Amino acid sequence: MAVLLDTSVLIGAEKGPDDDAAISVVSLTELHFGVLVARDDETRALRMRRLGAIEDHFDALPFDAAVARECGRLHALVAKRGGQPRRRAFDLAIAATANVHGVPLLTYNIRDFQILAEEIDVRTP
Repeated sequence: MAVLLDTSVLIGAEKGPDDDAAISVVSLTELHFGVLVARDDETRALRMRRLGAIEDHFDALPFDAAVARECGRLHALVAKRGGQPRRRAFDLAIAATANVHGVPLLTYNIRDFQILAEEIDVRTP
């Protein structure tokens, strides 16, 4: 694996993912939530198709003990720097997954990670 895809990339990508990319199980959580809160049947169906394709393509990396430790560390850093880690809980869990696996995090929302710029290798597509 060369890169971990943030949920924003899974949602906004215009082409299919590279074979050397991975995702976090946390992104699956966000995508399932998106299906459940869709404002109408057409949006729900579109999101469900995207989710199905993503689940078929990837074996999501787990949120395990190592990721939990790193996630706690990132939450503490955000709090120490005056940020609100609870607002960023899913983002921080995905970033922790990238850190534990030693790969860059690919995201369209690079600003979400600025408070931890030196702690996370964040890149845009």
